[in-house]
Amino acid sequence: MNTAANAPIDTPLAVLGAGSWGTALAIQFARAGRATRLWSRNPAQAHSMARERANARYLPDAKFPDLLTVAVDLDAALDGAADVLIAVPSHGFRALLHDLAPRLRATTRLAWATKGFELDTGLLPHQVALEVLGASRSFAVLSGPTFAREVGKGLPTAMTVASPDENYANALARSLSSDRFRAYTSNDIVGVEVGGAVKNVLAVGAGLTDGLGFGANTRVALITRGLLEMTRLGERLGARRETFMGLAGLGDLVLTCTDDQSRNRRFGLALAAGRNVTQALEEIGQVVEGYLAAAAVSRVATRLGVDMPICSGIHRALYEDVAPLEVVRDLMGRPIRSEFD
Repeated sequence: MNTAANAPIDTPLAVLGAGSWGTALAIQFARAGRATRLWSRNPAQAHSMARERANARYLPDAKFPDLLTVAVDLDAALDGAADVLIAVPSHGFRALLHDLAPRLRATTRLAWATKGFELDTGLLPHQVALEVLGASRSFAVLSGPTFAREVGKGLPTAMTVASPDENYANALARSLSSDRFRAYTSNDIVGVEVGGAVKNVLAVGAGLTDGLGFGANTRVALITRGLLEMTRLGERLGARRETFMGLAGLGDLVLTCTDDQSRNRRFGLALAAGRNVTQALEEIGQVVEGYLAAAAVSRVATRLGVDMPICSGIHRALYEDVAPLEVVRDLMGRPIRSEFD
């Protein structure tokens, strides 16, 4: 990874995707002093944001800083940008990369806040990016325990910026950090991405079990044993174990499993209340990454021969119409074994 590693951080940054998380990140970069452009695929939404100086649909109470501008046109968003940050759901990640491929300069660096394995291929986001764009530019992923609404409000927050290019990770972290936002760096992009994918599945499970009244003991067991499953899968893919003890592993997992700001957790709660999958998704009204992630994680784990009984049970509940109580019985009835085998 390469050529633009030392590009100055005062050059513009383009954030592509104006959902709640993309908007919050654009606000934070601008708040930290970076000239930032926010692009929405929906022209009507872009015009509304430019007029209102806020994202009325997703973060209505977070006003845009002066350094944040709205771009209706993708080419205008990219013009002169040294860095591009993608903040779209995982199922739209590859398509946006293909849109970008003929538009990016050779020196443009690429980051993303997209989480999850690609459903059809089982690839992590960095593997999709390498497949579409090649290995000639610097890549990074942003992840960690962060709710968009709290970032938008400017509440104290920490997250991880991971890249094989240490210079790029440091530059991006510096331009994101402020007196109320701290970015740490990592070179374990695999571990950070696996954490971001698996935690969404487990958060659905936490919502299900809490909604069924199983209590705090069950929730903590799910988080702890789920963390082990996340680590198993990550290590099998080449990640480092310690990554899963950090912000992008344990931190993000605890956040999404225990707070109702998590769409994945609320999705599980809705299912426990008797909604079917379609009704629960409609009730949330935004993309629930954990639903698709459950299928993708199950496929990857099966292909690699990684034992992930909790994630497998959540997948069965979502896709095979298996009652959550039956899933719990199956988990409790597994053979006794050493905790860390």
